Amino acid sequence: MVPERDVPTGRMPLLDHLAELRHRLIVCAVGVLAAAAGAFSFSDTLLKWLIAPLGTDLVFLAPTEAFWVSLKISLTVGLLLVLPLILYQVWRFIAPALYRSERRYGVVLILASYLFFLGGLAFCGLVALPFALKFLIGFGIERGLRPMISAEMYVDFTIKFYLAFGLMFDLPVAVTLAARMGLVTPAFLARNRRYALLSNAMLAAILTPTSDVFNMAVMLVPLTLLYEVGILGAKLFGRRTPLAEAAAVEV
Repeated sequence: MVPERDVPTGRMPLLDHLAELRHRLIVCAVGVLAAAAGAFSFSDTLLKWLIAPLGTDLVFLAPTEAFWVSLKISLTVGLLLVLPLILYQVWRFIAPALYRSERRYGVVLILASYLFFLGGLAFCGLVALPFALKFLIGFGIERGLRPMISAEMYVDFTIKFYLAFGLMFDLPVAVTLAARMGLVTPAFLARNRRYALLSNAMLAAILTPTSDVFNMAVMLVPLTLLYEVGILGAKLFGRRTPLAEAAAVEV
């Protein structure tokens, strides 16, 4: 019999689950739209900030392009600003179905995933994006080409680049979660580093907005380091073996 302290705290009929899910989706949607509306007022400032690493002016090729670019920037910023609220709503929806011990680790993993995501955005803005743009623009100029980049293409590129690095930096959390669920062990992760490197290379190729080797390398190196951080997280927070759990209880 499962101890009472480890029994899930909430059981609801299917229709009640659907109603709660709809409520939490509405809260998230309203939050994103409200934040996006506020960000739209500063979309010109945000666009200048995005252009700064480029070092050249942008052009627009359609009458509506400038408006859609501002709208896209506003929605993206609104989503990032409200991301803590979204994670909180997801947590409130799934928490009643979890055991108390799972809820304790769940809070830590959600908080860690958000912090790692912010770290990925910071790394992209400070390191990866400026180097990638310098290389790519310089590559074209050296071949006698004159850069004439449209606003929509550049904003799409930078948004995808930022989001790719944000998701990429959540790799340690994903590895730790897999270890906590008993799907992998630290020994298994360490033993299969070579396969992880190959998988990371494939992931870098998928997540990189462009297909050049330089941008893949910019993403592959952090992925490799983050995999090592994931192994450390698996050692610290992964599921213990029955022998280790018994030893912990005796202590």
